[in-house]
Amino acid sequence: MDAFECIATKLEVREFRAQDISSEIRSKILEAARLTGTDMNTQHWQFILVEERDNLKKLVEDSTNGSWIAGANFAVIVLTNPKYGFHLIDAGRVLQNMQLTAWNEGVGSGLFTGIKEEKLRNDFQIPNELTPSVIIGFGYPVSSLTGKRKNRLSLHELVYYEKYGNSIG
Repeated sequence: MDAFECIATKLEVREFRAQDISSEIRSKILEAARLTGTDMNTQHWQFILVEERDNLKKLVEDSTNGSWIAGANFAVIVLTNPKYGFHLIDAGRVLQNMQLTAWNEGVGSGLFTGIKEEKLRNDFQIPNELTPSVIIGFGYPVSSLTGKRKNRLSLHELVYYEKYGNSIG
């Protein structure tokens, strides 16, 4: 699938089939994370791969809005270094690359940021100098998402020409 098609069709998925994702696809998703650019090439992020059912359940306990992640095939905790003012932007960049790579392979994903930070740090031994920025769950979608449309505002509602308020046409 081409990159624009991936962007145009990718949806958030929070219900997954009980089907394993191959190690090849999982590695490709993680490689997409590694290859993501970072501001000033700091490469400050780190990743925790979570596959074991008991640890996926811990993620549920460590979240305020991620109960669905228990059904994921695997999850990734994205850790960033807050000493860099751009660390959350870099977290978003890596998240997008992993999600689009997964979508290209027919794998759905969803994210949550409602983290009970102290509990998560203890459960996954996260050092204090890193911030758990986002958690992404991956799996094959329960239902087919082909043909579903995104509900998005039009460009005319979002883009202005040269100055705020000047319609693009």
